Amino acid sequence: MRTYEINSPQAAGRILALMMIVDGNLDSSELQALHGSKILEHIDLPPAAFQRLLQDLCDDMLTSTVHGAVQLAHGVIDSLLDEITDPDLRRKLLQAMWKIADADDWLADGEAVLLARAGTAWSAETNFRQHAA
Repeated sequence: MRTYEINSPQAAGRILALMMIVDGNLDSSELQALHGSKILEHIDLPPAAFQRLLQDLCDDMLTSTVHGAVQLAHGVIDSLLDEITDPDLRRKLLQAMWKIADADDWLADGEAVLLARAGTAWSAETNFRQHAA
């Protein structure tokens, strides 16, 4: 899996891309939710750059197949989440991730796992908890 600079647009964009494909299906309603959230503008990532990130993520994930199925170990997910350390960026990403997950009216297992891991990892930041209250 590629690594990106901490809190970079690419690191944040990859988390969003993962949220969109972790259920095994990229739904048009998820793309609409992504664009409607304005998160790409917030992280300063043009749509074309996001599409490249999405493709790169898919390429990287294809190298981790198990019996023909793509599976990301929890440690890999955690390492991607660790590339986001800014509490404000974490909150904004988590909000956008929920919008993406809710877009197709179905919370798939992979989406639930990613949201739970992000919530757990990112809420460990004291500043995150203070703003959430």
